[in-house]
Amino acid sequence: MSLPKTIREYRSNGEGYQNLMLVESLLELPKSTEVLVKIHAVSLQYRDLLVASGHYRGIKPNVVVGSDMAGKIVIAGAEVKGWKAGDRVCANFSLDHLDGDTTAEIFATSLGGPVDGVLREYMNVPSHSLVHIPEHLSYEEGSTLPCAALTAYNALNGPKPIKGGDTVLILGTGGVSIFGLQIALASGAEVIVTSSSDEKLKVAQQIGAHHIINYTTTPNWDQEVLKITGGRGVDHTIEVGGPGTITKSSNATRMVGYIHVVGRVAEGDSGVSTLEITKKAHIYRGVLIGSVAQFNAMNRLFKARNIKPVIDKVFSFEQAIDAYAHLESQKHVGKVVIKVSKV
Repeated sequence: MSLPKTIREYRSNGEGYQNLMLVESLLELPKSTEVLVKIHAVSLQYRDLLVASGHYRGIKPNVVVGSDMAGKIVIAGAEVKGWKAGDRVCANFSLDHLDGDTTAEIFATSLGGPVDGVLREYMNVPSHSLVHIPEHLSYEEGSTLPCAALTAYNALNGPKPIKGGDTVLILGTGGVSIFGLQIALASGAEVIVTSSSDEKLKVAQQIGAHHIINYTTTPNWDQEVLKITGGRGVDHTIEVGGPGTITKSSNATRMVGYIHVVGRVAEGDSGVSTLEITKKAHIYRGVLIGSVAQFNAMNRLFKARNIKPVIDKVFSFEQAIDAYAHLESQKHVGKVVIKVSKV
């Protein structure tokens, strides 16, 4: 195929997503250990709002934004093994996180922050960071996997993996939360979902949530969780709220249960005392995306269980700022996606 001499890409000056700059740059050919990927779709996450506003540590100046993409290889470098032109791929969030625990050095290879990201028409990717997009997923669906899906998978398959019969509490209905619901259901767990919106809770129920709680009409939702679980509490909580919800999440989680901390979208000043932590022997675990090995394991689960991502809305490449605005509105259920390529 013929390649363009220049490509379009969105860069941030840290002054908010409303000021993202759509610019042109020269197309660079891949190094011998890289592949050139034509990007078909990019999904957004809460971190993208922080990066665009300059409220995220370690951001590269004038960074190309976005971390989650799906595309097709158009050129494979001379030393690349196991990948070829035509393969449908995602890049891992942290390019050098291959397996095991992450490190500061690995995290410094994270897309759309320390290094240029994916909201562009073509990009070069180290071949070691690639994973195949499951065959049953479109490019738009595949673009949702690198952060939201893998974070939820890592949370529920950490030191004590989820098992059939476990109970799981999912806060909210954003990207990580919906994937957490789907993965928990695929693992045979009983799932409780909270939201302030009855409409969003209906979607969660349609996906398969066993119990739903509107935390606006039921402000003591932690007590409702305890009632549902017969006073025991849940085995796993996916905590996306942060300071505004952590105390109630602790109350709703069983003794020696896991609280997987993946977000901070709920403002507040509540906290959990050390007495509370020791009294219930909770395991608080911060989840920082995942590795290529985990990504491949997750994709095998998605294929085996025919899991399809929930996409709220797809925007065109030229509507990227509108996509950011929709994400910020928190009106979405699941993921917000930008379609980069029309072919």
